[in-house]
Amino acid sequence: MSGVKDLLRFATAGSVDDGKSTLVGRLLYDTKSVLADQIEAVQRASVDKGLTTPDLSLLVDGLRAEREQGITIDVAYRYFGTPTREFVLADTPGHVQYTRNTVTGASTAELAVLLVDARHGVVEQTRRHAAVLALLRVPRLVLAINKIDLVDYDEAVLTAIAKDFAGLARSLGFAEDAVVTIPVSALVGDNVVERSERTPWYEGPTLLGHLESVPVTGPEVAAPFRMAVQYVIRPRRDDLHDYRGYAGQIASGTVKPGDEVVVLPGGARTTVASVETADGPLEDAGAGRSVTILLDDDIDISRGDVIAAADAPPQVTNELDATLCWLSDKPLRAGARLLLKHGTRTTQVIVGALGERLDTDTVAYVDAPQQLGINDIARVSLRTADALPVDDYAAIRATGGFLLIDPPTGNTLAAGLVGAPLAVVTP
Repeated sequence: MSGVKDLLRFATAGSVDDGKSTLVGRLLYDTKSVLADQIEAVQRASVDKGLTTPDLSLLVDGLRAEREQGITIDVAYRYFGTPTREFVLADTPGHVQYTRNTVTGASTAELAVLLVDARHGVVEQTRRHAAVLALLRVPRLVLAINKIDLVDYDEAVLTAIAKDFAGLARSLGFAEDAVVTIPVSALVGDNVVERSERTPWYEGPTLLGHLESVPVTGPEVAAPFRMAVQYVIRPRRDDLHDYRGYAGQIASGTVKPGDEVVVLPGGARTTVASVETADGPLEDAGAGRSVTILLDDDIDISRGDVIAAADAPPQVTNELDATLCWLSDKPLRAGARLLLKHGTRTTQVIVGALGERLDTDTVAYVDAPQQLGINDIARVSLRTADALPVDDYAAIRATGGFLLIDPPTGNTLAAGLVGAPLAVVTP
């Protein structure tokens, strides 16, 4: 092949024992993305467990506690590819206790594979994960109905579960064409990489076929230009004494020489003189590309500033109405003083009033709590020491997302989304 293959970032989610790790192991095994020594280690471990066939989940569950308990605890990232596309996969835990890790795994996903057990259908944890995926604005969803071999490949089972989930997806704001249902058996391999002869009634794609063909162009590509400045480049060379470049990764949109931009939070306007990489200047660059931007005017710009499209700038504010996904065992109360990391800028923040909490069991908002505990999702008001250029998370995830950090330890306490209430939630 010539050229560069595109990249799809996707996550798996689902309840405990729905077979997520086995499905990921099957994908890796059947696409020949596993080294021979890894396969041998899995075979030995499977024999030690008294199994007659390899336990492919062991390819993913790398922590000792995970192997012993038979559950996924941490987010496991796996990288593999086919002749068509490269993949970055985040296998997230299914246990209720680790719902917070689903937030981590899905935060950068362009697609999520949500597993349900064909014997049990949509359960409470399915609803929780679907709500989190909707809140994080994951644009595409695959409902993988797993273990169809245990229900004798009954088409009626697939139809009933798909109908049940369709109602949930609509209530969470997923478009009808954004959800694809695929019947699979991760253990046997039905419809994962190869089409199964045992499901002649199913005419859709295999899971891998869908992952290879789904569009990877996210909403960030068509959104207005945004780039947080990571580093100011000033070469120490006499022939480049006037060179001043601003390096960073483009969060959204495209940029090219001649574009009018605004530098925030200061508000100075100028024009792009050049867009460069280590390989030389570019005619234009889009979302996800790391570049150095040169400007026509000499402006005071430092790390943490955002260069944005002048005709569609983000809002600059130090008062945020946001949705928090609380990730810490330490509870959050109104009045807490923390650090907020937005893009490449970190500033102090005071937590204001706690708003409605999302009940992920009923997928409805309930009255404001006195404090937030681990895995809680709620609306909050925040006041930052420095004004920040932010977008609504639903419009641009990179500039609409932030982290809350514990000042003494530096630990991440919460993932925050500017605005971002669920589109439709009914009690």
